[in-house]
Amino acid sequence: MIYEGFFVWLYAVYLLFMSFVTFVMYGVDKRRAKRGQWRISEKALLTLGFIGGAAGAILGMHLFRHKTKHWYFWAINIVAIILQLAILALAVATQLR
Repeated sequence: MIYEGFFVWLYAVYLLFMSFVTFVMYGVDKRRAKRGQWRISEKALLTLGFIGGAAGAILGMHLFRHKTKHWYFWAINIVAIILQLAILALAVATQLR
């Protein structure tokens, strides 16, 4: 039998992993932008944030000062982090019943 909180734990680990990957990608893209090299597409950065890496995206935007002037980066990542935290909170609340 699978531990009752396994999927909550798995989702939390997934969010942490995706946030780390997304944070690193924002840093890589900023470095490439400064050097005039091939860049990571905006679509890829936004997708990474939306599928689980919103916390890393917001942190990367802030720390690397990257994509901060694009309102849609803020909007999509804020909506994504709200959704991701709501799903996590719902999963935790379900386990507490």
